[in-house]
Amino acid sequence: MKNRLYLVTGAAGFLGSNVCAQLLERGERVRGFVLKGDKAAKYVPREVEIVYGNLCDKASLEPFFAVEEGTETVCIHVASMVTVNPKYRKLVLDVNVGGTENIVDLCLEHKECRKLVYVSSTGAIPERPKKEKIKEVSEFDLDKVEGWYSKSKAMATANVLTAVKERGLNASIVYPTGIFGPNDYSMSETTSTIVKIINGKMPVGIDGSFNLVDVRDLAAGCIAAVDKGRTGEGYILGNEVITLKKMSKLLCQELGCKPIKFFLPIRMAETIARKMEKDAAKKGEVPMMTTFSVYNLKRNNKFDYSKAERELGYITRPLEETLRDEAQWLLENGKIKISVKKK
Repeated sequence: MKNRLYLVTGAAGFLGSNVCAQLLERGERVRGFVLKGDKAAKYVPREVEIVYGNLCDKASLEPFFAVEEGTETVCIHVASMVTVNPKYRKLVLDVNVGGTENIVDLCLEHKECRKLVYVSSTGAIPERPKKEKIKEVSEFDLDKVEGWYSKSKAMATANVLTAVKERGLNASIVYPTGIFGPNDYSMSETTSTIVKIINGKMPVGIDGSFNLVDVRDLAAGCIAAVDKGRTGEGYILGNEVITLKKMSKLLCQELGCKPIKFFLPIRMAETIARKMEKDAAKKGEVPMMTTFSVYNLKRNNKFDYSKAERELGYITRPLEETLRDEAQWLLENGKIKISVKKK
């Protein structure tokens, strides 16, 4: 539609910038919301109209939603405060819960806003026994999820669904698992791990697993939720489980780097992480490894994303392709020293 404007929060982030790029590729008009002072704003595609503000400041969101008469909007709310620290932090709730409440309010106040797609997290969904695949849920229990990031996303998701039922909000929800791929200027924990493996800086790993999706596939899934997502429905955007051991092996096959030599059993890793946390707390430093990061490798990471495949047309590319593309990007940006094999 010529008079449609896509409103993307977190436009300077890893996922948000990819959502913006894909919308532009299909000829859409895009406006991005970026935290004032965010140095990553330079990575937002040039064609995106940027509005600076703060999710916690509702007044600063008004220019983001304001459009001329005859223009309809769609909001893709990607922005959130991500942390691997499981402890309570007020700012995490202010941004993830309060900020999402502000977005919901403005979507309802601006009648030209036709739809909201809220980017939640699979961390908001209670874990199931390891033999079961985890599916979408309609109710959320804070006592059944680990860490305040996950709790904040569960609270925000519940609030979006309440607004659908009680206030007439047209919204769909997506639940991404882990995220990786090229153009990760934030150097997330996953990308940092990949760099350490390639550069031979990780002689010891942990015998655990991930569920990782290429950022480009996640972005496509978010946009598909605008086009095809049903009101009040949620869609897991996941992939097949991969162990750290297998990831190391794949990277070495692609790049010829040295594999991780030794993998700690989960219980041993938990013991070491607890000690690291105590030592770091005494020194006022950030621990190299946390019990929460070990938990994320230990937990059930099998997610059922068949609903997204069926209803959104969601697809994921091979892990080998993503690792190769990410390694090429890392090489071009001077993060690794090994050349990528041409395919």
